[in-house]
Amino acid sequence: MNFATTTRLADLCDLAAENVDPRDRPDAVYIGLEHLASGRFLPVGTGKASEVRSHKSAFRPGDVLYGKLRPYLDKAVLAGNEGVCTTELLVLRAKEGVDPRFVAGVVHSPAFVEYAVSGVTGVQHPRTSWPHIREFVLPAFTPDDHRTISDFLWIIQEAIRASENLIESGRSLKRAAMGTLFTRGLRGELQKETEIGPLPKSWELETIGSLFDIEQGLSLKGNLASGDTGSPFLRTSNVYWGRIELQTVSRMRLDNGIPEKKMLRDDDLLVCEGGEIGRAAVWNGEIERCLFQNHLHRLRSSDSSWTHPRFAMAWLEEGFKHRGVYEGAGNRTTIPNLSRSRLAELPIPHPPRDEQCEIVAILDAIDRKVELHRGKRAVLDDLFKTLLHELMTGEIRAADLDNGSDAFPGNHTGRVTARVPDRE
Repeated sequence: MNFATTTRLADLCDLAAENVDPRDRPDAVYIGLEHLASGRFLPVGTGKASEVRSHKSAFRPGDVLYGKLRPYLDKAVLAGNEGVCTTELLVLRAKEGVDPRFVAGVVHSPAFVEYAVSGVTGVQHPRTSWPHIREFVLPAFTPDDHRTISDFLWIIQEAIRASENLIESGRSLKRAAMGTLFTRGLRGELQKETEIGPLPKSWELETIGSLFDIEQGLSLKGNLASGDTGSPFLRTSNVYWGRIELQTVSRMRLDNGIPEKKMLRDDDLLVCEGGEIGRAAVWNGEIERCLFQNHLHRLRSSDSSWTHPRFAMAWLEEGFKHRGVYEGAGNRTTIPNLSRSRLAELPIPHPPRDEQCEIVAILDAIDRKVELHRGKRAVLDDLFKTLLHELMTGEIRAADLDNGSDAFPGNHTGRVTARVPDRE
């Protein structure tokens, strides 16, 4: 859609460059790049000025804090109060009559992100700059359009934040459930002290190597294939705590055929050797004839002693991530790694089979709730990106928006309740 006139970012906001010494404001809110999440309009956390050194930039309520370092990360937030921030954030102050939420929308728009990236300098630490981004051109919207577009975008942002809160609540519930289940079990029986902490009296303590056959994956050795050629294989980057990410699956070229013992089967448990060692997830057979790289260990329940792979997966998360009983389990090298022999030696609780299944059912129910909310958030993310692009380019007119629509979660009044505080 063509607009008769255009405007620049510099016509909407100014760069506010006020350097301060955080020691002069020790109780002030501090915002760094670590407090910003990609694509989000509000910080995901804050710090205190007393925790940082060197000069920082001061900001006011309603300022937009824009991340100039690696602008492709799409980091920018709207300040709800005054404080200080890292100098890696540009403080953008909306001009009189311009809704600061609209400025936040502009710097998150895909066209702006692309423009900002085109002006970066530096290789290891690429940064964009105010002299470059101030020249970004967009359609000239009216002040009423600013408010309408901002209200609409904020509705979706609030729905995304609500989904994220539900995801985090589910994760917290699971952590609490694991802490109780792996300590007290389900039978209300007496406990005993073990080297990994208290366990129900009837539970055995075994080693991973006695319960599972452990196989290490294939070495890539320069055999990475391109496109859809070659055999699919998983890396450690595909394995998260309790789930496997399949959006980016690599492929390798095998000149001597696919070794059967390196092929994944349903219910195989994958454990990361490096990175965040011990990270584990169960393979559900989503890809046929899938392999795994040598930085992953495949655990397959041995014939002699049945163990539910999802029970072991949950315990590894509890043991490595939450309880810390495996601290120092990695081999002491420059880059810590969990060798096959070290993994085999690790102790693991081994309840009766029926109790394992019941514990898995409880944790799976929580996981399904979390995945449901994760899916909703993904849909909202896609919707937001599409609408942000179309609104900021004028493909959708602000006048066409129905702020009273029930199409978006949380929109019951047609207006957004979370507004920016009045500026001084």
